[in-house]
Amino acid sequence: MTHKAGFVNIIGNPNVGKSTLMNAFIGEKLSIITSKAQTTRHRILGIVNGDDFQVILSDTPGIIKPAYELQESMMGFVKSAFEDADLLIYMVEIGEKELKDEAFFTKITSAKIPVFLLLNKIDQSNQEQLEEQVQFWAEKVPNAEIYPISALKNFNVREVFDRLVELLPVSPAFYPKDQLTDKPERFFVNEAIREQILVNYKKEIPYSVEVETEEFVEDEDIIRIRSVIMVERDSQKGIIIGHKGSALKRVGTEARKELEKFFGKKIHIELYVKINKNWRSNQHQLKRFGYNK
Repeated sequence: MTHKAGFVNIIGNPNVGKSTLMNAFIGEKLSIITSKAQTTRHRILGIVNGDDFQVILSDTPGIIKPAYELQESMMGFVKSAFEDADLLIYMVEIGEKELKDEAFFTKITSAKIPVFLLLNKIDQSNQEQLEEQVQFWAEKVPNAEIYPISALKNFNVREVFDRLVELLPVSPAFYPKDQLTDKPERFFVNEAIREQILVNYKKEIPYSVEVETEEFVEDEDIIRIRSVIMVERDSQKGIIIGHKGSALKRVGTEARKELEKFFGKKIHIELYVKINKNWRSNQHQLKRFGYNK
């Protein structure tokens, strides 16, 4: 039996549904999803295995013009997605007209590998608008196969996945067949906590936060976790904690529920808040948190 394997890398503007698509392909929630831009900060691999194939999906941060060092590192992850892709998914949403970086767009239209243009959120459009959008993108990205989809409603997702498998190169598997992702358990703890911060706090607070899990101890029926939420300023620490610790408690409770679903075990979680001044612009701190360029 011929075996196929390869890297399928997903790129696009913020909030077009890249993480929703990857989670739909995998059937597991690996990437956090919120309505806020820049939810995804890292490049996250999700691995889908079959008897005769291995699809290594790569979710990347939304493309933006970087304003500080952290965002520069995030765009470094996007650049790396062009370098090792066997197939490229360029994801747009209904009504979108351009990528926020012309250099990335040129890389897509001149790619020598198969390109899929996925027109997402079609459940929010009508037939006339859909036809106009398909025509628009067919002219703008003539080298792409175009698929209208709804990642949230799972419309056309299976058809796209089957086509990806068809086009994969013949290759042995890159990862063990029982592996789901390239990230360690602590990464998903950090992301579950950060997701709740994105959901529960407004304005700049979620973008000033990083999470570090200092302890992850797994027993037979429970996982004990101690994590630190890093903020840049004193005032942010007070907002994260909230009145008599109420805001921090809510984050911990909601993160625990998500992690119990993810790990299939009871979770005990302790959260602390520390100040780490200007970590988003500090190369040493960025490296420590895994944002190496």
